[in-house]
Amino acid sequence: MSESITICNAEVVLPGGIQRTDVVVQDGRIAAIGSGLPDTGGVINAEGLTLLPGVIDPQVHFREPGATHKEDLHSGSMAAAAGGVTAFLDMPNNKPAVITRSRMAEKKARAAEQCVVHYGFFMGATPDNLEELNAVENVCGIKVFMGASTGDLLVDDPVALERIFANGTRLIAVHAEDETVMRDNQALLGEVQDIRAHPRIRDESAALRATKLATRLSLKHQRRLHVLHLTTEEECDLLRTLPAGHRISAEVCPQHFTLTAPECYERLGTRAQMNPPLRTQRHADALWAALKDGTLQCIATDHAPHTLEEKDQPYGKAPSGMPGVETSLPLLLDRASRGFCTLSEVARWMSETPARLYGIHNKGRIEVGYDADLVLVDPSLKKTVTNGELFTKSNWSPYHGMTLQGWPVRTFVLGETVFHNGEVNDQIRGQELQFSGV
Repeated sequence: MSESITICNAEVVLPGGIQRTDVVVQDGRIAAIGSGLPDTGGVINAEGLTLLPGVIDPQVHFREPGATHKEDLHSGSMAAAAGGVTAFLDMPNNKPAVITRSRMAEKKARAAEQCVVHYGFFMGATPDNLEELNAVENVCGIKVFMGASTGDLLVDDPVALERIFANGTRLIAVHAEDETVMRDNQALLGEVQDIRAHPRIRDESAALRATKLATRLSLKHQRRLHVLHLTTEEECDLLRTLPAGHRISAEVCPQHFTLTAPECYERLGTRAQMNPPLRTQRHADALWAALKDGTLQCIATDHAPHTLEEKDQPYGKAPSGMPGVETSLPLLLDRASRGFCTLSEVARWMSETPARLYGIHNKGRIEVGYDADLVLVDPSLKKTVTNGELFTKSNWSPYHGMTLQGWPVRTFVLGETVFHNGEVNDQIRGQELQFSGV
């Protein structure tokens, strides 16, 4: 556990607003907030910097076990720390898929040995593992691939899907794309070899149809539902029509409001391929507006790295997914620097709300008694995203060449410095997140 430290002279993003003040950390928790506090064992002068609660990224794919040449829990958590992310929720589509209690226990043991930030895991749903889903302990939720998956983790049968919603109380998070619509679109287009066909195969109707089904089942069974990486204006409109008292939330990824078709496909080729796909400016604008008005509650990255050799294959062979955990906070800080949002909104979308949605105790706010998971950012620092200079094992970004204003300069996990001066202390270890019922 960390020694006592005082972070002085920072602009601190508190729940009630931004205040220039000091924050005292003792035994891994925030012990005091205010000016003129007594000296502690160590002082960090944060003049010119802003202190935010550590980011909680509620959707990553760190590829362990089964594809650790792309990423592993250690490298992914180091990338997270460098991006100001102090906790992550990792998905179950590993090899083998995490669909049993024993596989979950193995994954948690790997994480305890390797992760430099805090971690939590989704359990994967299959058509026939309901007993395992309801018996597994301390997971953030159940992940349901309604489309866009193969093998064990595809649940596109309405009967199986309803059985999952009707039995149990744990949060269900859905990848909402309708498999039938996508198959029909693929049949119409044939063996197309053009990346620009990707959003036509996985079109707006595929997303809307699946989200409609998931929300209907949630309302019918009063089941807590979270819609992952929502991408369309039509889905935002649907969420606005939900009745009072619903238990449904949704997230958006930065790439879906910062990278737009057709330019992204022309510039990046298959490096821009992900599921659900990047869409046109109309959808990007609608997603940002929905985030601003509260229709969408939080930001996730869907960090899904592949090597450049894999990504640069022709369309039809290249895998879907892109890295993002290292650049999500800088992207939002850059938006704040240009007046599109406030730092208080950034803290709410990326820290406080993910903690609330998933019932993560004592995290997501700068408040006395809360865990000292914090990030100091320099809101005036300009840096250019550069392939080959990232902590993610894949070591590339769709934002390569983009200059962003506002970057993390120091990240704390339970009061210990895990990232500073461009280096990660890979000896720090995070803890397993604890989830309450939501």
